[in-house]
Amino acid sequence: MKIDFTPFFEKYKALSAKADELFAKVQKEFPECVTCEIKCADCCHALFDLTLIEAMYINHRFNEMFEGNKKQVIIEKSNRADRKTYMVKRKAYKDKEAGKNEVEILMEIAAERVRCPLLNEDDVCDIYEYRPITCRLYGIPTSTGGIGHTCGKSAFVEGKPYPTANLDIIQKKLYEISAEFVSQIRTRYLKMGDLLVPLSMAILTDYNEDYLGLVEENEKPNQQGK
Repeated sequence: MKIDFTPFFEKYKALSAKADELFAKVQKEFPECVTCEIKCADCCHALFDLTLIEAMYINHRFNEMFEGNKKQVIIEKSNRADRKTYMVKRKAYKDKEAGKNEVEILMEIAAERVRCPLLNEDDVCDIYEYRPITCRLYGIPTSTGGIGHTCGKSAFVEGKPYPTANLDIIQKKLYEISAEFVSQIRTRYLKMGDLLVPLSMAILTDYNEDYLGLVEENEKPNQQGK
C-alpha cells in the first residue's frame, strides 16, 4: 500500500508559511529586538520535540536531499544527539518520579545544550528551507502554557508587550494534521498521532509501512499505541 503524504505535507507547509509570516511581521515592527543572523546557532542547541506530521516531513526532506557520505555523517550526528537527548529525558523522568517540581524540571531541560545534527561545520542549517516550525519562530517572543519565552540573544525587554507566537495553538494544529493522517491510513497504531520525537529520531526513523503499522483490508485496526 502506497501512502500519499502530499495533502498532509501541504497542510504542514501552510502552517510553516504562517509561522514565517509572523516572524517577518515581528521583525519588521521591532527590528532592533530581533537579532537573528547567519551563523547565530543558539537555537540549534535547544531541545524540542516534533509531532508525527513534522517528523515525517523533515525525514522526507532529509532523504530527498542527502545521499552517500554526507547522509551518513548526519545519521552519525543524529545518533549522538539522540543518545544525549535520551539521557536528558531519562533524568527528567527520574526527577519527576522523585517528586521534583515540574516547572523546575522544564527549566533544567531548557538549559540543556544538544547540537542539532543538521547544523553543519559552518554553523549553518543543512535543511534551512525545510527547518521545523520551532526553529522558524525562535528569536521572537513565544508562549507555552501561558509562560512567555524569548531568545537570550534578542533585545526584547521583559514586561513590555510584543506580538507573541502561541506555541500551544501551533502544536494543537500540528496534532490535528497528524491525527487526520492517522485516520486516513489503515493502521493498527491508532494513537500514533500523539507521538512526539526529537529531530534526531525523526531523521533516524524509517517511516515505512511496518513502522506506520499498516494493515491489510481484511485486518481490523486496534487501539495499540506506537
